[in-house]
Parts: sequence; C-alpha cells; structure tokens
Amino acid sequence: MFNNKLEALNRYLVGGAVRDKLLGHKIYDHDYVVVGTTIEQMLALGFTQVGKDFPVFLHPTTKEEYALARTERKQGHGYTGFICDASIAVTLEEDLRRRDLTINAMAMPFNDNAESATIIDPYNGQVDLKNRVLRHVSLAFIEDPLRVLRVARFTARYHHYGFTIAEETLQLMTEISHGGELASLSGERIWQEMQRSLTESHPEIFFQVLRECGALAKIWPELNSLWGIPDPDEWHPEICSGLHTMMVLQQAVKLSTKTSIRFAALCHDLGKSLTLKENWPRHQGHEKCGLALVEKICEQLKVPKDHKILARKVCEFHSHCHKAFDLKASTIVKLFNSLDVWRKPEEFSDFLTACTANFRGRLHNEEKPYPQVDYFKSAFQAALAITAKEFIEQGIKGVDIKAAINKKRIEVIEVIKKSAKIS
Repeated sequence: MFNNKLEALNRYLVGGAVRDKLLGHKIYDHDYVVVGTTIEQMLALGFTQVGKDFPVFLHPTTKEEYALARTERKQGHGYTGFICDASIAVTLEEDLRRRDLTINAMAMPFNDNAESATIIDPYNGQVDLKNRVLRHVSLAFIEDPLRVLRVARFTARYHHYGFTIAEETLQLMTEISHGGELASLSGERIWQEMQRSLTESHPEIFFQVLRECGALAKIWPELNSLWGIPDPDEWHPEICSGLHTMMVLQQAVKLSTKTSIRFAALCHDLGKSLTLKENWPRHQGHEKCGLALVEKICEQLKVPKDHKILARKVCEFHSHCHKAFDLKASTIVKLFNSLDVWRKPEEFSDFLTACTANFRGRLHNEEKPYPQVDYFKSAFQAALAITAKEFIEQGIKGVDIKAAINKKRIEVIEVIKKSAKIS
C-alpha cells in the first residue's frame, strides 16, 4: 500500500545526482523534488520532516531526502534571509530556477522501476556541462553569498575536466564579495565549504577563485595578504609567498588525503604577513608570528581541534624540520617534547608530511628527496626506546627520572647524528 502511494507522488531526481549521472560518476546521494504535494500528505505517508524553514523530508525506509518544490524570495541579509513558498502550485521549473548553477538545475522523472533517461533542463545545463562552464541560473544567484564559496568549490572539484566560471557569473561573485554579504556567513558554514574543498584533488583552485573575486580578502585576509610578499630567491624561486602556499597545498594533496595536513599547509607561512617590510625578503621570526593568526582563523571558522593543533605545530616548527641536520641533539629532544611525539606519534608523522609538502612546494623541488624526515624518524625511534623503567630500576626517583630520560635520549640521538654525518 505504501509503495503504491509513494509511486503516485510526482517526484523527480534533481541537482547533483543528475549532474553526476551525466558526467558518468557514481551517484551516492539521491535528492528528490516532489511537485503538487502538501506537507500533510508527506507526513501521512510516513516521511519525517527535517527542515524547520524548508519543507524537506526523509524517506521512512531509505532515508533519502525529499523536498517539496518551492520558490524562495529574499528578505533580509545573508544566506538564511529567505521566504519560502512550497504550495502545490509551484512548478518543477520554478523550483529549478532557484538553484545556483545551470548544471545543478536539471531533473529526471522517477518511475516505479528506474530513473528515466529523460532530462528536464529548462536552463541549458546540458550545454554548459558539455562546454565545461559553471554558469548561474538567474540573477537570484546574488541573493545568497554562500554561492560564492560553492562555485569556488565546484571549480576545484571539476578542475580536471577543464571547467571554468562564466564571465558574468564571476562578475556576480565579485559583486557579492565587495557588497558586504559575505559577513553574514557563519564561520562554521565557511569552514564546511572550505573543508569540503580540501578533500578535492585541486583544492588550491578553491582559494585562487576566492582570491580572484575578492572573497578571500574578506573571509581570510591573512592568507590573501601573502600574495605579493616576496621570499628569498635561493629558497623560493616562485617569488611570492601566496604562490608558494598554493604549491605547498598541491604537494600536500599528493602526500596525504588528510584535510588536517592540507589545512596546515595553508597556515604554515601566515606569519610572513606580519614581518617588517624593511627586512623583506627575509622573514625572521615568522614562525612565532604566525601562531596568533592560526589561532584567529581557527576560532573564527570553528576549525576542528585536531586541525588546529597540527596547524600550530607546523606553523611554529617547520623551519626546525628543514634544519634538522644542523640541530643539536638536545634541541631535537626539546623539539620532540614540544611536538608531544611520545604520546602522539601519528601527529608527528602528519607534521613530517606537512613539512615535506612545504619543502617540495617550491619550483624545481617538486620531486626532490627530503632526507630530514628519515633522519627525524630514526632519531624518534631511538629516543622512544628510552623509558622510565631502567631508571626506576637504578633507584632514580621523582623529577630526576625525567631528567635522566632526556639525558639518555640526547645521547642516543647523538649517535644517530654522527651516523647521519658519516653516510
């Protein structure tokens, strides 16, 4: 009985599922729009309403998302200031018109056995998909500032297909960025889009697009300011700190799928925006300077704790890793203590990965070996073998145990250091 009633619904597969089907991607999430139905009818069928402001429901068994066809009218500021009309008179075309991009404004009617091959495409999404163009559906695009970040994310996601942003769409994104509407976005919402972009194979495109339309200067001015800040030629032939940061992010993508490592790559040189111009292209002390900026962006965007911890470590200590072979054994032990490597070896591994990305994120360094990692790993393993047990057995007590452990760790790292020089 339920299935018969469900089949009677005038429902359509919409949005990303249709887009991904046409691109030949596997569809993971099915979103549906139901036309000509009321909230009461959906509830009577056993659907659970999940949206306070919008008529969105979960299927009683599949838990897939169903939404009543609706229109939205802007009232107020930000991305939540909309009045919704979900009456039975709203058509599918009207519902599709409120969407951000033409490639997301297509639908497919759903029948009892399969998704039909018929594409409902009132805004020429198939043409834009074929031409690899990201284009807004209507001028209502400008009413939702979140769309600036979404388009930047889609550009990153489909970069390998050669997608570009339509000139008129980029102009609207620029108008939004300079109009103050981005300030209405919550930090959590910005982070959600940013973190999703960091999972893509080309997250640097996300930040480049935001910079091009002026949005990066609004949501992360410290990162934006790195463009134009020079670096010493011998270390950074790419010249600009902003370009270097994007190259580091690219290398982080090659080395790891962890968004915490990729975020740390973005944060590692933030302190260069605070160094004295008269000392440029040198940036002495930029590591410590950057800590406050890492703390600031993490607080603003409500960045997860593990991401913040790693970003702080990479920001403060990446130069130590690059100079590993020049460090005294005692300095290495102090560094290991600061990094809390004894209790958190996985974080130490992530730190080394981020430092490798930093080293390779430079012109002509992309494929070079980074022996500092193996050196630090050897030093860590040797030092890790030193435990309190042997000193307790010797009758050493209290705070003297910690001092004895440190002393012994310095000694074993000295051996590693000498062998590294010989090799």
